[in-house]
Amino acid sequence: MYLRSKTYRTMWVAFASTLLFLALSFIPFRLILAHLHAPSPQLILTLGGGSGREEFTALFAQQVPDLDIWVSSGTSPQHAKDIFRRAAIADDRIHFDRRAIDTVTNFTTLVGDFCDQDIHHVFLITSDFHMRRARAIAFFVFGSRGITTTPVIIPSKQANESLFRVTRDIGRSILWIFTGRAATRFHPQLRASSDGQKGYQRSSFT
Repeated sequence: MYLRSKTYRTMWVAFASTLLFLALSFIPFRLILAHLHAPSPQLILTLGGGSGREEFTALFAQQVPDLDIWVSSGTSPQHAKDIFRRAAIADDRIHFDRRAIDTVTNFTTLVGDFCDQDIHHVFLITSDFHMRRARAIAFFVFGSRGITTTPVIIPSKQANESLFRVTRDIGRSILWIFTGRAATRFHPQLRASSDGQKGYQRSSFT
């Protein structure tokens, strides 16, 4: 009886793993289509994490003057405005989105907005130690919606984030694909804000 139960469990695990693989295998195909649809990035996305990222973005944005800039939960909007204005970046290029409370929600809170704007390719700006996790999340969250990324790395002296954090957030991203939620129990602030949706603040220069 025990062997039969163990066999059933093994079969169910294999079946579930096969379904998961089939469900996620469409992402590389969607990313290929995204590259074909938009070979060059259509906007700049900066993941918040200190004013240094906004400062880097302001300088980078000078090189691509036709692209809008989205900053996801970075430094205070007023401080960021000063940074971009000092770099002579036009006010109407900048969009601040304050919904995200961690790296997973940097992507899950914006993916719908980008899809609505027919965005298929973005510059992704973050620090070097953070980029591996950010790209892993982007692969699943953005990739599942047909959005690809071109990384722009900000050098730092910090060590790369642990594989545990990367793996944990890949799991959260996959959960989001199937449920629309990014495992809120992993973050107390996310529990309080219902996956970053309550207390939503978004602003852009006008």
